[in-house]
Amino acid sequence: MGKPKTLLEGLCGHALSFGADSITVEHKEDGADWVFAQIDGVKTRIYRSTKDAEELRQDLRAAAKRPVRTITGGGVFVLTVRASENSGEGAIDVLIDPASPLNPSTKPSFTAMQGQYLAFIYNYTKIHRQAPSEADLQNYFRVTPPSAHDMVKTLQLNGLIEKTPGKARSIRLLVQPEHLPRLG
Repeated sequence: MGKPKTLLEGLCGHALSFGADSITVEHKEDGADWVFAQIDGVKTRIYRSTKDAEELRQDLRAAAKRPVRTITGGGVFVLTVRASENSGEGAIDVLIDPASPLNPSTKPSFTAMQGQYLAFIYNYTKIHRQAPSEADLQNYFRVTPPSAHDMVKTLQLNGLIEKTPGKARSIRLLVQPEHLPRLG
């Protein structure tokens, strides 16, 4: 059913749910990692763990090498890791920024198969005056439900479409029609 969210992505999603725009991870002497959400400059502890500390550190190391794009609450966000300037030694800040939208004047990068899904979404919406459901994608491309869902998540993560969480047939194409391939 697609790649599961990492612990870091889950914590950032939790922090976003109540208005935070960053988190700070502090490693304490007892071996626990404490996670604080930053809300209007005030730190609020949202998580403490000893058993998941190594998993969280692995997530942080990976995100420090390359920022992570994640979908949370229907939006696409970029998680950027850096050493904390305001906390103790070894503390790490994770900035949670909305992903930049596509530039409509330039052709976005996507695979041939992603292009076919985008072309199908465009044509289906034009003909039926509503977006296709994941079942429509599944039927047209003759794939399993998890494959259709994974493609929708990938398209959303890459900023090619957007969806409204909890609303059926809410796929909205963010690619200009002139940048789409012919539906094959």
